[in-house]
Amino acid sequence: MSSSKHIETAVSELTLALGSLIRRIRAAAPSELSELSWTQKSVIIRLDKDGPTTAADLARAEGVTSQSMGTAIATLARMGLVEREAHPTDGRRMNIVLTAKGKAMRTNVREAKHAWLAHVIGKLDRKEQEKLFAAGEVIKKLVDL
Repeated sequence: MSSSKHIETAVSELTLALGSLIRRIRAAAPSELSELSWTQKSVIIRLDKDGPTTAADLARAEGVTSQSMGTAIATLARMGLVEREAHPTDGRRMNIVLTAKGKAMRTNVREAKHAWLAHVIGKLDRKEQEKLFAAGEVIKKLVDL
């Protein structure tokens, strides 16, 4: 097998493996998250990471229309996961913020995913764990290239 064919095969296998792992990690999340759309999940994650922001900024960051983002935010607000509050410097604008319930959901989801991953990594032998963590460093490097 030629070197380029070998690399193509290895890349395909890596892509499949990473995709399967990501799906399995997502499946470890509490079921309450399953009723949310991808955009709604992304909004919760973004607000948790970056803090309050406007609906327009969220729409731009997620690459969706303002109308779509408005619908997503309205649904999250009805569920009690986000709320609107006055923008600190521009009285004409409103920020979207996570509520305590939204923060708790995000924390529960993150902890469930991490717990599952830590559990299955714990089933690997020491040498496999070392290889996995070394591969993680290489993956981080790929992301930055």
